[in-house]
Amino acid sequence: MTSLLNLTQTTDVSLIANFFQQSEGRWKSERRYYTLPEGETKEVVSIITIRFLTPNSPELCHLATLHGIDEALLTCGAEVLWDSHDSATGKPQSEGSTLFGAGGTKLYRDRGFATTKPVLADFYFSAPNTLCLRTEYKGSVFEEELKLIGQHYRTRQTIISRAGEQQMIGQYLEKRL
Repeated sequence: MTSLLNLTQTTDVSLIANFFQQSEGRWKSERRYYTLPEGETKEVVSIITIRFLTPNSPELCHLATLHGIDEALLTCGAEVLWDSHDSATGKPQSEGSTLFGAGGTKLYRDRGFATTKPVLADFYFSAPNTLCLRTEYKGSVFEEELKLIGQHYRTRQTIISRAGEQQMIGQYLEKRL
């Protein structure tokens, strides 16, 4: 007999693997960040490259080591590289990479949005193509929703809170290149 917990985890494993596989490729990400409560807006364009990672890949083994967990726990993952520029001036904003590895309902990362240290996020799917993440570190909470729309688009929204107050909202439209 299969327990409901095992069925849910299996579903999450297949959903996260499918989400990462469907996200693989190059994307142009048009981002708008709103600093609250002032409402100051910043617009950024990023080129993102996503690569699906299979179990036991060197990247997932490295990620497991960073988190001090058994590499067999990570069922799949993604490597994300980005190059970002200010939309108005073209001035470089940031460039880098990050690793994601899924284990159960946890998403292990080699770095966070605002830190270069490994972080852990909880994830779930509100719909088969909508991944929701919640990450907490350094007194901040990062809530993110990523939604695949057909084969060529993704939307993302990030809400950053500190001490129970929203500090920033990021909204993104990503188009497959």
